[in-house]
Amino acid sequence: MSQDVENGHSLGMALEPGGKRLGRAEFQGLGDMPPELEWFANLDNPRTQRAYRLDVREFTAFAGVERPEEMRRVTRAHLIAWRKDLERRGLAGSSIRRKLAAVASLFDHLCEVNAVSHNPVRGVKRPKFDANEGKTPALGDGQARALLDAPPENTLKGKRDRAILATFLHHGPRCEELCSLRVRDLQGRQGVPHLRIFGKGAKVRYVPAHPLALERIHDYLAAAGHGQDADGPLFRPVKNPAGRGDTDRPLTQAAIYHRVLRKHAKAAGIEIGSFGPHALRATAATNALDRGADLGKVQEWLGHANVSTTRLYDRRRSRPEDSPTFRVAY
Repeated sequence: MSQDVENGHSLGMALEPGGKRLGRAEFQGLGDMPPELEWFANLDNPRTQRAYRLDVREFTAFAGVERPEEMRRVTRAHLIAWRKDLERRGLAGSSIRRKLAAVASLFDHLCEVNAVSHNPVRGVKRPKFDANEGKTPALGDGQARALLDAPPENTLKGKRDRAILATFLHHGPRCEELCSLRVRDLQGRQGVPHLRIFGKGAKVRYVPAHPLALERIHDYLAAAGHGQDADGPLFRPVKNPAGRGDTDRPLTQAAIYHRVLRKHAKAAGIEIGSFGPHALRATAATNALDRGADLGKVQEWLGHANVSTTRLYDRRRSRPEDSPTFRVAY
């Protein structure tokens, strides 16, 4: 079971480019596809695939499941024992909920194809969580300004990093969304410059470009020289002094994390213990809500499927400056 799920990402495409018909062996092979591989192949997001693959593999190892048919013998007691083991190991409630959700998703699919009779995850209590406020820290206005101004203005890398930080802090994209931006994704709509952002679930949203971010992006493109490469990545590695290395590729999430965010956060005097791209997304959302942006509009802006996720960034009820502490006077 676990090996099948782990190898799900290696399934070949059934239809080759150009519309080639399936051969008899290929047709038979797809008909014989185990339901757990069919479930895995149907997950669109690569990050979800990786996370769910690891979660399911962890559960099957814990429960001693070695063959697909043994999934029929999994009961609610197995899931409760696994949940208790995860709690004993000190995992965060959010991680435990995700792991249970991964196994529940697999069992839902197995029920649909009649591979099992029921979903044993249903009824297993999930850890409670604070639905009122997210735990990702948002930067204060002063910290955000210091971060925006941390990269130098007179180098190509500095111009690029200033554009990246402005794009994060003024539009709130996920890191993978920023990495996937192409030059052509700078588009005019009704006379207003927009960013076309490809989000989760292959959903596309158009976000009006902030003037400061747009100015920095154009400054970077003029210095980098790839402004006319419409199909090329927007944010790229900087050429090294010897002129070696492939620069016609997008920056990776790891490069943005280590070489842009962490580096400039340290220079701006921001504590970098858990600082990362999501902190900038939280900062953008919190800032917009603090200044009166409509919650539903912020949901669309961030590409959230559910407004309850957006509500986690709404910290207006817990602003320190609104505390009665600062109303006390003697």
